[in-house]
Amino acid sequence: MAVFGTVERLDWATADLAARGIPLYPGPDTPDGLVEAARRHELDVMVLDSYDLDPAGAGALRDAGVFTLAVIDGDSRGQVADLYLDQNFGAQLPELPGRLLAGSGYALLRDSVITARPQVPPSPTAVSRPRVLAFFGGTDAVGAAPVLTRVLVATGHPMDLTVIVGRPEIEAEVEDVTPGRGQVVRPVPPTTSLPTLITEADLVVSAAGTSTWELCCLGAPAALVCVVDNQRESYHRVVRHGLAAGLGELPELTAAGVAGRAARAAAARTLHGLLRSPQRRATLAGQAWSTVDGQGRARVVDAVFDAVRPPTAATL
Repeated sequence: MAVFGTVERLDWATADLAARGIPLYPGPDTPDGLVEAARRHELDVMVLDSYDLDPAGAGALRDAGVFTLAVIDGDSRGQVADLYLDQNFGAQLPELPGRLLAGSGYALLRDSVITARPQVPPSPTAVSRPRVLAFFGGTDAVGAAPVLTRVLVATGHPMDLTVIVGRPEIEAEVEDVTPGRGQVVRPVPPTTSLPTLITEADLVVSAAGTSTWELCCLGAPAALVCVVDNQRESYHRVVRHGLAAGLGELPELTAAGVAGRAARAAAARTLHGLLRSPQRRATLAGQAWSTVDGQGRARVVDAVFDAVRPPTAATL
């Protein structure tokens, strides 16, 4: 096994690969480069997970005899792969019949998440100062943490808030937020203990990306914000089916004027209601927990092996 790509400002990810003995090589950025890398490393299967790679790469690999799994997000981008994986809840792509692994039943989750999954979803627990965890991806590239920290503080509800800050500039902004009475704001760097922090929290605030499936698997009562366009469809589907509460889209929450103030006030009301209601949090947690069982990666591996395994000769 090998990983091709670039890991920037994610020391924990680099360390995790090293601990597992998985080499990290520069990512090829052309179809010919992908084929050359597959041949050099004698690969039988290649998984493509990128919004930027030339879509022709999947077809080039197939033509070279390399089984190709393309991880997609509601759109195949014109890739011609052997198998496609869309982990989004309720995903459907009718134009890929029989070749698509669709839905959160195929969510790819880390060992640490699966190990931390509780046997049953959390029950309603009343607390005077809820523990809140906020995180928005490895580096928080869009700067969501300071925005949501201010919205959480604006609820006026007591809380013990831990904010994962992926960059020094994000940390500085979070530290500038003045908590209210009964509120504690604690910025911390990215950590491999995130699943533990999630299971210990009474409420988690996060971006509506792939971490959504980790939150579901762990039975976390969550409130999500849509931070980039490609999250929009999944965000609305998850909120509509009661897997998490919705706080809106980041551009709305950062907008100036009346519209921005209204969006932030609405998000603060949603959060205040969750902080006050252990029953509401437990309902979200139970629905989420029952949707993602943590066996997605095994299902994906089985599907790939079933596809590449030579047919067994019939016995007489």
